[in-house]
Amino acid sequence: MSNTVTRGVRITVEPRYVPDQSEPESQSWLFAYHVTIRNESEVTVQLRSRHWIITSGEGKTEEVRGPGVVGYQPTLKPGEQFQYTSGCPLNTPVGTMHGSFQMVTDQGEAFDAMIDPFRLAVPRVLN
Repeated sequence: MSNTVTRGVRITVEPRYVPDQSEPESQSWLFAYHVTIRNESEVTVQLRSRHWIITSGEGKTEEVRGPGVVGYQPTLKPGEQFQYTSGCPLNTPVGTMHGSFQMVTDQGEAFDAMIDPFRLAVPRVLN
């Protein structure tokens, strides 16, 4: 799990392995991750884009950038939150993700809300 606060924007990520959509014999493991973005600041913020860094168990890194998350660019007033679930395929049973969401305040100030690293791992693969 990851729980990070940047300028009053709390981002919590809870990953899980999806065995029924994975094919270990083909070196394909799918992980889902549930993200909660909560505005704990005193200003309204909007998520404009995302940047993920995905690292496989072999150390190979892939970067994913794009507008919004799951088709949305949510605006959050103080105290509001937005949740979504997405997925990440890996060719190893273990990996990590981290990144940031590019945010802008209602005053037009841009900043990166950081997402601390979290582990993607098949249960019982790691001790």
